[in-house]
Amino acid sequence: MTNDGTDTSNGVHTGGTGGTGGTGGTGGTGGTGWAGWAGFLAAQPELARLVEARFAAYRHHVLGTLRADGAPRLTGIEADFRFGELWLGMMANSRKALDLRRDPRFALHANPGPDTDMAGGDVRVAGRAVEVTDPAVLARYTGETKPPEPFHLFRTELTEVVRTYVEDPHIVLETWRPGVPLRTIRRGNGAEPPTVTVAPTVTVAPAATVAPA
Repeated sequence: MTNDGTDTSNGVHTGGTGGTGGTGGTGGTGGTGWAGWAGFLAAQPELARLVEARFAAYRHHVLGTLRADGAPRLTGIEADFRFGELWLGMMANSRKALDLRRDPRFALHANPGPDTDMAGGDVRVAGRAVEVTDPAVLARYTGETKPPEPFHLFRTELTEVVRTYVEDPHIVLETWRPGVPLRTIRRGNGAEPPTVTVAPTVTVAPAATVAPA
């Protein structure tokens, strides 16, 4: 149990007040909370690998945050996967960093690439970004990545992962939320209704703890 009231025993957080910004612990619609990248990987390893590969295909992606007046802000950002987590690093006092300090909710959309092919599908994740202040974790991270300093480092806690791709003649939409089975919707171009498949629930392994090496 962490000091914000979240239960991390199974890799999926299910309670608490949500910390900075006042967001609740229930996550997206139909979910039971949020999960770190390791929790998502344990629950849906194949989808997690596809999502990570999609982000790895390009360096820069699109981050959505919330301004003080609640309007959306879109900015470019790099997505960094290491130590079993998805990290977001940004310049000190940048607008997006100040947005996340005020309200940790975010959405991250993978770079679609230069054409309409989108090999690997269209991918986006959403959740909350928790700023890292632990000196040991920061030291380990900076030791590996050598970022320009000073900077802000945020660890992501996911409430939703979505992958969209073409499986001719269908558009396929895969959606995962913590504590909820993977849901797959296939839509055709005709008048027929979409088909919905719900995968069996996967028990999430204990969450990995980020600690100094």
